[in-house]
Amino acid sequence: MSEQPLSDSRSDGLAPDEQRRTVRRRYAQIASDSSSCCGGSASTSDEELTQQLGYSADEDAAVAEGANLGLGCGNPNAIASLQPGETVLDLGSGAGFDCFLAAREVGGAGQVIGVDMTPEMVDKARDNVTKNDVNNVAFRLGEIEHLPVADGAVDVIISNCVVNLSPDKQQVFHEAFRALRTGGRLAISDVVLTAELPDDVHADPESVASCVAGASPIPEVEHMLSEAGFEAIRVEPDEESEAFISEWDADRDVSEYVVSATIEAVKPT
Repeated sequence: MSEQPLSDSRSDGLAPDEQRRTVRRRYAQIASDSSSCCGGSASTSDEELTQQLGYSADEDAAVAEGANLGLGCGNPNAIASLQPGETVLDLGSGAGFDCFLAAREVGGAGQVIGVDMTPEMVDKARDNVTKNDVNNVAFRLGEIEHLPVADGAVDVIISNCVVNLSPDKQQVFHEAFRALRTGGRLAISDVVLTAELPDDVHADPESVASCVAGASPIPEVEHMLSEAGFEAIRVEPDEESEAFISEWDADRDVSEYVVSATIEAVKPT
């Protein structure tokens, strides 16, 4: 892997504080009106979108209504290989859909912690704990660049189309490494950049908040994970994600620039 520093592909984008405010406002609105983060099309039903993201009908039906807001770009639980008794941390947990699915896998002896920086979303997720009648899931308010968990506290970190929203992705991966136990693993779904974005997209708040302008190229993601200390790094694009990404923007086909990917890595023993 190259030792040369990678250029900042978003150097002309929003300032970090402005990016955080933009994202927080967007997701507060989503929590309030249950709209999708990434647009979508009237021709695609909620059930079809859930299937396109990689969830089974059984998974969708297993979680009470109100937790699945259609916010992701994949199914991180499908690659996490969760085991009974494990502690799972979800970065940008939203209304809790992936957390409640993870809770089924780790069982009563396990624990799932969701972290989200939007108070309205955390409130919604906590309401959903009661709706789903679970006692091994907790939600905490916090930024994924500064996780409210102790060092070495979790076995697995999952996330669904959230890391791209951060203005400091390197810090996110450093924090993930800190929070994982030795031998712990990272298993996330996110978007990666496949072609240079038009100049007007970089500084467009709507594109930043809708999981487009913040995407990084695969080599940059691999470099950041390596810099954080991870090993066994794998970034696998999902070309079939074009089916739903192409509907994220009414004005342009953003699948020409980004694709969903699974991102896996391990904290070495």
